[in-house]
Amino acid sequence: MADSKITLREKVGYSLGDVAANLVFQMMMIFQLKFYTDIFGLDGAIAGSVLLVARIADAFVDPAVGIITDRTETRWGKYRPWVLWTSVPFCVFYVLAFWNPGIEDKWLVAVYATVSYVLLMTMYSFNNTPYSSLGGVMTGDIRERTSITSIRFVGSTIAQFVVQGLTLPLVSKFGGGDDRHGWLCTIGLFAAVCLVCFIVTFLSARERIAPPPHQKTNIREDVRELVASVSWRSMFVLTLFVFITLAMWGSAMSFYFQSYVDQGALYAFIDDIGLVASAGGGGGWRSLLEAFNLVAHSESDAYAIGFSLFNMVGAIVQFIGVITLSAFLANRYGKKKTFIVCLSLTAVFTAMFYLPQPSDVRFMFVLCVLKSLAYAPTVPLLWAMIGDVADHIEYVNHRRATGLCFSGVVFAIMSGLGLGGAFAGLVLSMFGFRSGGSTVQSADVVSGIQIASSIIPALLFCIGVVAVCYYPITKQFNEKMQSELAERRQRQ
Repeated sequence: MADSKITLREKVGYSLGDVAANLVFQMMMIFQLKFYTDIFGLDGAIAGSVLLVARIADAFVDPAVGIITDRTETRWGKYRPWVLWTSVPFCVFYVLAFWNPGIEDKWLVAVYATVSYVLLMTMYSFNNTPYSSLGGVMTGDIRERTSITSIRFVGSTIAQFVVQGLTLPLVSKFGGGDDRHGWLCTIGLFAAVCLVCFIVTFLSARERIAPPPHQKTNIREDVRELVASVSWRSMFVLTLFVFITLAMWGSAMSFYFQSYVDQGALYAFIDDIGLVASAGGGGGWRSLLEAFNLVAHSESDAYAIGFSLFNMVGAIVQFIGVITLSAFLANRYGKKKTFIVCLSLTAVFTAMFYLPQPSDVRFMFVLCVLKSLAYAPTVPLLWAMIGDVADHIEYVNHRRATGLCFSGVVFAIMSGLGLGGAFAGLVLSMFGFRSGGSTVQSADVVSGIQIASSIIPALLFCIGVVAVCYYPITKQFNEKMQSELAERRQRQ
């Protein structure tokens, strides 16, 4: 059963869980900091501190989630029922984290932001840790595991496309000038989609790999073996710095397009590709774009539509890269080599965002394509490699703690998300950033935004490259390990 082939229906059903998770995760990574500064009116450093406080809470939550889920016993399995149990509160806290209740006192606003964000992150851990662990116990077949994660991240890329490309236009459309109402309606819509996706995932996926039947419960031993594992430590550091970088770059790029990019040049670029309203109106595809507010009517629309277009181009290229390159490169060269090369190229193209002048919009979009294509193969491989780590710990110690293994990595993701957003907010404040969406920033702030969008995230990506160099599970070793594990499981 552990090595059986997984149907496409089950893989797609499982992937919808990551569609839901990324409707939340992408929002937090790209827009959370900007929401706090523009809608809540918080200073950049305070907004970053809100994100950082949630990471302190996660230090206690994530390991507890892994321990609890590893010890859950139901007729549906260990991890699968948590996807269902947490679906409703997860969606409720998602809405509350992006709801402005109209509080005037900025310190009370900061308190509300902190509490709502901690609740959302806590529920994210209780949902995403077992969801990710579920992917590690659906099969023990190397190629099937890569296939599952590849399809999973096709789903996440679709969610990335929707969130990064449609959020600002939908906020504008639903708000009609009232951004608070626009955000509430947009997040409410995404939350409803999340709920449906979680339910489908619960109904679709199955658990096939169980711990060794004679394994005794021992939390101290599980933690000791996890921390002692070189493979897990390398993945923890890799994941931490990759997501610090993604959060910092994602947060900074919204400010980059608003304050660094020349709005006249951006509007001209939008006009050149036919996304400016014409006197004669339009039909067909133009009407569809109008429905999502993706057609500019004046230069004031340049930021929202230009940044959305930039994100959609990146998501489409990443989607193509995940589909065409991930499994091919991993099967041919191994996950480790593929990750090292692709993440190194990603660092190079990220650093190059320092080069374009404010009017070089086409150059920015070319860099977006190159960066997204370089990064795409790593997207599904990260989770497949973590699944291999759980197998490696079982292989060495004859004990399995999949939930604890994944919870540590989810903690790294959430820590990276908070630290990246906090660093971005801190950098902006250091350069004198002033909150308020329509505020014109000084030349020093614009310079800080440029650095936070290029040089700093590129250096952080390089730390991730160094970490994965220490990952001991090569393609040849993995094949040998999986063969021996399969024999061992058959004898049990």
